[in-house]
Amino acid sequence: MMFAKRLRDGVRAGDITTSIRIWQSPRVKAGGLYPMEGGHILVESIREIAIGDITGEMARESGFAGVIDLLKTARHGSGTNVYLVEFEYIRPGESDS
Repeated sequence: MMFAKRLRDGVRAGDITTSIRIWQSPRVKAGGLYPMEGGHILVESIREIAIGDITGEMARESGFAGVIDLLKTARHGSGTNVYLVEFEYIRPGESDS
């Protein structure tokens, strides 16, 4: 999973553990381990939600100031399906269990 540069420190610190993604289809799967600078992202769950389900709290938990800030980043491709991804950052040498 890729993250905007401004979010990466928060992900590595464990402050950001959710992400809202707008894709044509899921790009990750629950249980999947994906490389990220200095470690990996372990996807704990992914579920489709409606765009209207995105709250300010969800946006802030994803590292954004609010819904509009999140959507400016999330709406960068041709996808229309909205996914809520919950994950954990795994540092090198840490177990994923």
